[in-house]
Amino acid sequence: MKRKNINSARVLVVDDDEKILFAFREVLKKDGHKCIVARNGEEALDRLSKKSPDLVFMDITMPKLDGLEALKQIKQHESLLPVIIITGYGTMQTAIKAVQNGAFEYLTKPLDVEKIREVTTRAILSAKTRAAGLKEVDAFKADFVDRYELVGRGSKMQEVYKLIGSISTTPNHTSVLITGESGTGKELVARAIHANSANAKEPFVGINCTTLPESLLESELFGYEKGAFTGAADRKLGKFEIAGKGTIFLDEIVNLSPNLQQKLLRVLQERDFERLGGNTAIHAEGRFIAATNRDIDHEVKKGNFREDLFYRLNVVTTHLPPLRERKEDIPLLANYFLSKYNDHLKKAVKGFSDDAMSLLQSYSYPGNVRELENLIERAVMLTKGDVIIAETIRDKLETSVKGPHTLPIISPVFSKSREHIMNSFEKQFLVEQLSKHRGNVTAAAKASKMTRQNFHALMKKYNIRAEGFRR
Repeated sequence: MKRKNINSARVLVVDDDEKILFAFREVLKKDGHKCIVARNGEEALDRLSKKSPDLVFMDITMPKLDGLEALKQIKQHESLLPVIIITGYGTMQTAIKAVQNGAFEYLTKPLDVEKIREVTTRAILSAKTRAAGLKEVDAFKADFVDRYELVGRGSKMQEVYKLIGSISTTPNHTSVLITGESGTGKELVARAIHANSANAKEPFVGINCTTLPESLLESELFGYEKGAFTGAADRKLGKFEIAGKGTIFLDEIVNLSPNLQQKLLRVLQERDFERLGGNTAIHAEGRFIAATNRDIDHEVKKGNFREDLFYRLNVVTTHLPPLRERKEDIPLLANYFLSKYNDHLKKAVKGFSDDAMSLLQSYSYPGNVRELENLIERAVMLTKGDVIIAETIRDKLETSVKGPHTLPIISPVFSKSREHIMNSFEKQFLVEQLSKHRGNVTAAAKASKMTRQNFHALMKKYNIRAEGFRR
């Protein structure tokens, strides 16, 4: 039965798969829309000029003219037309390019019917709003630098890729905050934003806010004039100045002292600074990207981090999920690292046994992607044949789980370190129980000898949703 739809639209669907075209026809017809089809990019451009669709769903991999190139050409003539890119192979590269080239949305196959309906409704509303007078910001088109590619095809990583694409089109005064546990790839996200921005040829300058005492860190950031202090024999340029119009990446920003937090706030507000011992104002032209593995909202509430600085940095936030929450990406990551270390170590290992891959997917990875990479590097080095077997990695995993374990000490203050470890334990415990019980909160709470109310309160504390574990 056809649904009533006061917002009926002409929808162009471009794909060389007849099954996909049939599915779209059925869904769109049921919802009261008119479906126009094309089987490659060239046909899409022809249908566009003759049929004037209200929105477009378009595959990337097609004969004659692929979806990304067709998207570019469509946007040159129809900048306000919503184009939803669909693909069966969702990489960081394609997601970023799609967003930068003006895609309204980016979906990966297999496609969900309700998601198609939701995106269609949103695209129609957006087109009407824009037609009413809102201007569209032209997306900057940049070549991709694969050196800093993140690896993963799961839904959580697709959201990260789309956000990178959006951020990279914004001006430098848009600050970015990246959150996530150690080893999830926060610096890779920062480098991907830089590499895909208009100022990609400018310097990327990173500094870890935990590695230097306050006095040295201040001189590293701001630079100093000759004679500014004992030992300052020559002028030294600071990171803010060296970055120019590029990117300044401040890792573990929460560890900045109150004094440096105040000085950084002034730089972000005024967009200028002075070298230590100097009087000349220097313009800060770079983009500031900050990262932390701690709960920065909690640190603000406790008074450990300035609220005004948090809001200055938190213009755009992206959160990197831990590896245990995106286990569908483990085979892809494992094979990526296998290829990398085959090349580095001059080996020719072809893959993993089924038992080895099952073992890799069953582990919780407290060290996240970095730990998986180290594990694969060791396995490639030790493997004598052409396949990595379970025994090659089992000993290392058992040592990590059962053997002596060094807990992460994030602060010399006992209460802070203890709180961080307890938070990490609680979050990991919840994830493992929900994974084991496939998102059934009642069953997970019962197995944990907890009331459902208390178990759910902990889930709320860490923003963990049961839906993500149902399969």
